[in-house]
Amino acid sequence: MEWLDEYEKLVIRMNTPRVVIDNAVCPTATLVQVDSVRKRGLLLEAVQVLADLDLSINKAYISSDGRWFMDVFHVTDRLGRKLTDDSVITYIQQSLGTWNEPSRPAALEGLTALELTGADRTGLISEVFAVLADMQCSVVDARAWTHRGRLACVVFLRGEELAAGTDDDRVVRILARLGHLLRGDGEAPGAVAAVPAAGVAHADRRLHQLMAADLDRATSFPELSPAVSVQSWAERGYSVVTVLCRDRPKLLFDVVCTLHDMDYVVFHGTVDTAGDRARQEFYIRRADGSPIRSEAERERLNQCLQAAIERRSQEGVRLELCTPDRPGLLSEVTRTFRENGLLVAQAEVSTKGDLASNVFYVTDAAGKAADQSAIDAVRERVGADCLVVSEEPRPPQVFQKDGPSDSDHGSVGVSVGLVYLGNLVKRNLYNLGLIKSCS
Repeated sequence: MEWLDEYEKLVIRMNTPRVVIDNAVCPTATLVQVDSVRKRGLLLEAVQVLADLDLSINKAYISSDGRWFMDVFHVTDRLGRKLTDDSVITYIQQSLGTWNEPSRPAALEGLTALELTGADRTGLISEVFAVLADMQCSVVDARAWTHRGRLACVVFLRGEELAAGTDDDRVVRILARLGHLLRGDGEAPGAVAAVPAAGVAHADRRLHQLMAADLDRATSFPELSPAVSVQSWAERGYSVVTVLCRDRPKLLFDVVCTLHDMDYVVFHGTVDTAGDRARQEFYIRRADGSPIRSEAERERLNQCLQAAIERRSQEGVRLELCTPDRPGLLSEVTRTFRENGLLVAQAEVSTKGDLASNVFYVTDAAGKAADQSAIDAVRERVGADCLVVSEEPRPPQVFQKDGPSDSDHGSVGVSVGLVYLGNLVKRNLYNLGLIKSCS
């Protein structure tokens, strides 16, 4: 029936996210607006798409009113420029304009993923890649983070026999050798597992989950800085999370990912950056609709958010390796780091065709700044043309008169009780362009 067809079309339009990308409204950033019926995880999906494109989110307004969800992101590329590449704009529209989660890269289909956690030490990454090279495993992609003396790593391996699981004995031997490296001291043992790559929804999200599991097993925690505040707003039924820290790439993704994986839902929120400082405020509830009620739960959320912010601090010297891929390349390079007393704090490994494109953040064995002579020795050994020192691309800093600053550290969350939720929603709606200013 024709009326039924029209009704079905209306339902589809109502339930399909509407994505608008506007370069005219803001003089300094591109606006990405997402409107849709509220769906669990939609905020994380939107932030994940933008983070995977290496876009900087300078401001954001989040509002979930009843069953409707509205987000606005002010984004630039890593050099602080508006988005002008039509392919990037189209990708954002297509990725966010559906109900499906962002698709995995086709290059990772059919691969096997190894997930490793354990106590970190100088040369551990080198030993892991040496085992994989000795077992004739080809690394297609890998991510590794170290934090508070622990290592988490996700490695994607090429090889039909591994992906298809036809050589169980070989897989068992690989896991046994890696498990020996990660066995630890007994109090915080390591672990290694092989899973289909399709089971790893997102490498960075999985690293957060692996390190969060390590955090849950910890018996003590270092003293936390005042970057995170979790307070109660009982009369409105919300818990209020405030984050104030130095801005860096993918900061919003790390915070939202942690909240999502801990089964909290963001109903309202604002993100603002000024210079090199970032301020984020979220009004959250548990997935069952209730706010945080116990001090223990509030403290656990504080610890997990603090750890998530610290993990990707990108400490150390940033080294970029771009060279034709070959068997044993990662083993050779990371062994050179170890022989010169360098610790790999973070690693991002990828291959595109026959070209290896890797990024390493290295420190000395104590986690301090690496000596320049050690960096020079590594570059001379690996090849100064293919291994270069580079700084993280960052947009130019534009300092504003009003915005988060170092002086705000002591007052994180103090103004929570002074902010009326109705004003927050009105401000969000105004920034969404759905109401006019009353001033």
